[in-house]
Amino acid sequence: MRLVLLSRRHAVFAAFAATLALAHPAAAQDAASARLPVVATFSILGDIVKQVGGDRIAVTTLVGPNGDTHVYQPTPNDAKAVAGAKLVFENGLGLEGWMPRLVKASGSKAELVVVTEGVTPRYRTAEEPQDDDEAEAGHDHGKKAADKGHDHGPLDPHAWQNVANVEIYAANIRDALIAADPAGTDAYKAQAAAYIEKLKALDVEVRAAMATIPQNQRRIITSHDAFGYFGDAYGLKLLAPQGVSTESEASAKDVGRIIRQIKAEKIPAVFLENISDPRLADRIAKESGAKVGGTLYSDALSDDKGPASTYIDMIQYNVRELSSALSS
Repeated sequence: MRLVLLSRRHAVFAAFAATLALAHPAAAQDAASARLPVVATFSILGDIVKQVGGDRIAVTTLVGPNGDTHVYQPTPNDAKAVAGAKLVFENGLGLEGWMPRLVKASGSKAELVVVTEGVTPRYRTAEEPQDDDEAEAGHDHGKKAADKGHDHGPLDPHAWQNVANVEIYAANIRDALIAADPAGTDAYKAQAAAYIEKLKALDVEVRAAMATIPQNQRRIITSHDAFGYFGDAYGLKLLAPQGVSTESEASAKDVGRIIRQIKAEKIPAVFLENISDPRLADRIAKESGAKVGGTLYSDALSDDKGPASTYIDMIQYNVRELSSALSS
């Protein structure tokens, strides 16, 4: 009799355990479906949104690791993601020229959140290369800039290259998430505060690292003009044969001008970018005598196995590459 009772108890326990096992995937699925669906336009922004949103949100990133947002062509899946989102986070400052068409095609009712709201924008300076198409595209922005005392030239959208600007990104993301999901207010505030503290520490780290590089060595060439905010914030002079967008080809005139400038100013290094064709930087290095200083992550993160899979990792990696090439 005792053996029968034990067997029955074992059977009941086994049945209960099996029921829990079957229920677990459904519970996980329900939890996932309860998350606020949001879209971020590119990988760097997607990571920042995740840091602030945490487990309460489900993020779809349109332009993935190592992708070039400047020339991206949206897909039907992108339209579907935007249509199903409650919030769509974009950088703004002219980075995602394809977004208005995508939003219209998707029929989305999502709120569009421009995370650079409140950032002081950078405009192209007079000596930076600019072709006729870029001049035409930047005319309206340049006119507005003139009224505010800025240089005439297209907006530079790469505001994330100054870490202090990403603190503004995080605050804008936090406020948008709270408005869309008031029940998560405490979580969003705590996560944003913790992330902003990490960014403040990162900013200090970058300044300390750049201070170790001799002043006359803080000059580099990159494929396109993606590091202007970094240069302004941390004391680095940058030249680029392309403008603030990779959409236009570098002209022979601009390439020749930069090669002459490298030789005249003895600029020590040419850096590749993870989103750009390396042949341009290789050609400039070969013809100027400058060394190739490695790859910098400009407009996109690496994949999960790479050295720059988060925004903070990206900045730290870039600073190590710069310090290694310019301090020697």
